Order: sequence, then structure tokens, then C-alpha cells
Amino acid sequence: MTMPHQPGAPIPPAGNAPAPQKKSKKWPWIVGGIAAVVVIASVSGGGDEKPTTPANSDNPAVQVDAPAAAEEDTTAAMNIPVRDGKFEFVVIGVESGLTTLGDNPFLAEEAQGQFVIVTMTVSNISDEPKSLSPSNQKLIDGQGRTFSPDTSAALNLDSDVPIWDEINPGNTVTMPVVFDMPVDAVPTAIELHDSMFSGGVSVSLQ
Repeated sequence: MTMPHQPGAPIPPAGNAPAPQKKSKKWPWIVGGIAAVVVIASVSGGGDEKPTTPANSDNPAVQVDAPAAAEEDTTAAMNIPVRDGKFEFVVIGVESGLTTLGDNPFLAEEAQGQFVIVTMTVSNISDEPKSLSPSNQKLIDGQGRTFSPDTSAALNLDSDVPIWDEINPGNTVTMPVVFDMPVDAVPTAIELHDSMFSGGVSVSLQ
């Protein structure tokens, strides 16, 4: 039996069908999710970065290389005692421009260029005998070239050590050393050694 419709009352939907539901808007949630991912990525990525320390900062962990010290001139002068190994040397004279040495026809020598004679005293400062030879000494010219002694020409000189000798402790000998070098070469220094393998010490001849 159908009930009569009362005036002013709502009309029920036909067939008792449920009222339609409103659809929810999904795009605000999607945009919000993307924004959250971007923020999290930027925060996590930035956490690993370390601040850059300026090169001129006062950070004590930063090491700054000090400027290299200037090399000192270790060349000594004539008439000043210098030491190498067990010997003390004093260069007392230089003579250059000689073309021949010796009056003995069997020993006389003629220079290929010019003879330069460097005379020195040598003292044994050790407590035991020590061998000394002029052949261990080296002459250096103005071009940086190195010259070895002419021991055969030195036989014409008055020397305590013409070729080789053993010097006792505390004794001092006089040893002229002869070098044959070009006529235009200028001797600037001599490198003195107590033996063939010693470090040597330089003495200026100028």
C-alpha cells in the first residue's frame, strides 16, 4: 500500500538507491608527496658535504710550506785553514802562465797549455798516520771545468809530497800541486781532498 505524500516532506529516491558519494581529489596528495621527496633528498645529500677550508685560513691542520732557505756559500779563502777528513789545508799561493817546468832534461815537462801551480800546507790532525797524494786534488776554472793534477810535471818541483807520502799525526808538509790547463783558462777554485773518496772542501783562488 502506497502511503500518500505529505506536503513539505522530502521525496525519497526511487528504488531505495544509495546516495552517490563525492569523489576525493587526489592531486594535492601527489604534489605534496613529490615535494616531501625533494626536501628529504636535498637534506640527505647536503649532509655529506664538508665545508671548504680557504688556503689562507688560520686552521692549524693546514700545513704551509716555508720558503726554501738560500744556499750558503761554503767556498773558503786562501790563507785560511780548512779541513777535509783527517787533514787541515792552507792554500798559500797560486802561480799560472808557466809553459815549462824543470831544468833536468830527463824530467822537464812542457805544458799542453799552461802550468798552474797551487801551493798549500797540509797538517795531519788525526792520531794516526795518514796517506796524502796531490792526485786527489781538483782545480776548477771560470767555466766550471775540472782539471786533474799533472803528477809527472810535479817531479820538477821542490815538494814534501811529489807523488804520495804518509804523514804522521801532528806533522805538517808543504805540497805544491801542478795542473795543465788551456792558456785562456782562469783558475778560480781548488777542491781539496784527504783521499780519493772524501767529500772535499773548496778554496777560492781569487
